Amino acid sequence: MEAGVLFIMVLGLLFLGVPIAIALGLSSVLTIAFFSQDSMSSVALQLFTASQNYTLLAIPFFILASAFMSTGGVARRIIRFAIACVGHLRGGMAIAAVFSCMLFAALSGSSPATVVAIGTIAIAGMRQVGYTKEFAAGVIANAGTLGILIPPSIVMVVYAAATDVSVGRMFLAGVIPGLVAGFLLMAAIYVNARIKNMPKQPFGGLGEVASAAGEAGFGLLLIVIILGGIYGGIFTPTEAAAVAAVYSFLIAIFIYRDMGPLKGVPMRKDGEALGAAILRNVWLTIVYFLPGCVHSDTRKVLVDASKTTVMLMFIIVNALLFAHTLTAERIPQAITDWMIGAGFTWFTFLIAVNILLLIGGQFMEPSGLLLIVAPVVFPIGMALGVDPIHLGIIMVVNMEIGMITPPIGLNLFVTSGITGMSLVQVVRAAAPFVLILFIFLILVTYVPALSTWLPYSLMGPELVTRTG
Repeated sequence: MEAGVLFIMVLGLLFLGVPIAIALGLSSVLTIAFFSQDSMSSVALQLFTASQNYTLLAIPFFILASAFMSTGGVARRIIRFAIACVGHLRGGMAIAAVFSCMLFAALSGSSPATVVAIGTIAIAGMRQVGYTKEFAAGVIANAGTLGILIPPSIVMVVYAAATDVSVGRMFLAGVIPGLVAGFLLMAAIYVNARIKNMPKQPFGGLGEVASAAGEAGFGLLLIVIILGGIYGGIFTPTEAAAVAAVYSFLIAIFIYRDMGPLKGVPMRKDGEALGAAILRNVWLTIVYFLPGCVHSDTRKVLVDASKTTVMLMFIIVNALLFAHTLTAERIPQAITDWMIGAGFTWFTFLIAVNILLLIGGQFMEPSGLLLIVAPVVFPIGMALGVDPIHLGIIMVVNMEIGMITPPIGLNLFVTSGITGMSLVQVVRAAAPFVLILFIFLILVTYVPALSTWLPYSLMGPELVTRTG
């Protein structure tokens, strides 16, 4: 009875338009107060425990790093590097857009941020060389989803916090699936480009590749700092997020200088010796460090990142309270017993999970949906022998597809905003590429090695310490 009341209240509040965080928290409190044997003091204890979760501390830092990378000129330099590498292929600008999204995903951990940062520049570039606006919008909307699959991923941090699995293993698990998804999108674009004789760019030569790589190098170095630091044992994922935030600030303000007090000041003047340029820039960094910290551009980035952090953390804390209520009422165990009694195997269970998440992803924000579903399906999956890291990647891929399916697909709204197209037009443009991601979902679901081989080769198997 308690399970029915809890889910009816959550769904009822959501259909009434109540924000997801309030729907989860209010439903949990009312269930505990009126229908459960659990004490109301457990609500305060759970909220306090959730706020002390060390893993969740990575989220605001990754959001801040993403904000600086999105506004600090990194995207433009990444796009130039991608065009230099693959622009000479048939359909090269579109392939370069996907490649740029893959690179930026490894910096931001956010899908909407990837769409905004890359799409704002790449869509205009594709239009200039002859691509239709619809095709360009479809490419960016879908490639932007890689922002939550290629590590570091905020959604992976949320899954790790909800299920007590390793963030480091989750990040490694996303590497191969992220590369495969990007390759599938690029292959589909190339085949389409060959059939329709789409334009390609002249090859700028190895000199242009080297020049573009050098310009984008400071931004791309963040990938090495985050992943190299984590797997080199230098710092934890949470510490890596903090380092990423500080590094992104320094790059945006003092290296690329597309924002802040040094905006427009060149790193090296015409005819200036290299040594003199280095000394001048070191001096400028020292002099303008404090002004850079309080500059209006910096404050805007901090405020925007804070708004996103508060919204997401409020959802997470209430969702963890919801998960506590589920566990206290033994709802996951009851569902597990029913599914095993009904003859479910790991194969049919994963079909059910995919269907549930694909439907839910059409109506809910990824982190909120994952926090509702993970506490229910995780113990069931463990009982049926599903690997916890594999299950996490399956859920992330489902969240990807949810971001490009109406009516609540975030990437659709973001793409509509930066292109001026209607939501219906963006949905129609993205639809052919969504089929590629559906094929990819099937591949990830039933080829576990794609997700588990790399993390378990480097870090060993995940030890599950909590199943209910």
